[in-house]
Amino acid sequence: MKPDDPLLQILACPLDKGQLHLVLPAQEAQEPPEALYNPRLRRRYPIVDGIPQLLPASGEQVSDDEHEELLKRMAP
Repeated sequence: MKPDDPLLQILACPLDKGQLHLVLPAQEAQEPPEALYNPRLRRRYPIVDGIPQLLPASGEQVSDDEHEELLKRMAP
């Protein structure tokens, strides 16, 4: 998924229905690939084979440190 993908304008968090932000992959290999992130609820949703996994159970709660890192990696 690219930062200018029009799909990003209509995708919403399944829990609070708010905007999701594209998080680009980190340089380190241990980091998960691109994902969609809801900074309000601190939940990350994976993108698998280009398909966002937006079921509530697919979302992962992130720690404070991960939250700060994801904010830095959000696409402009």
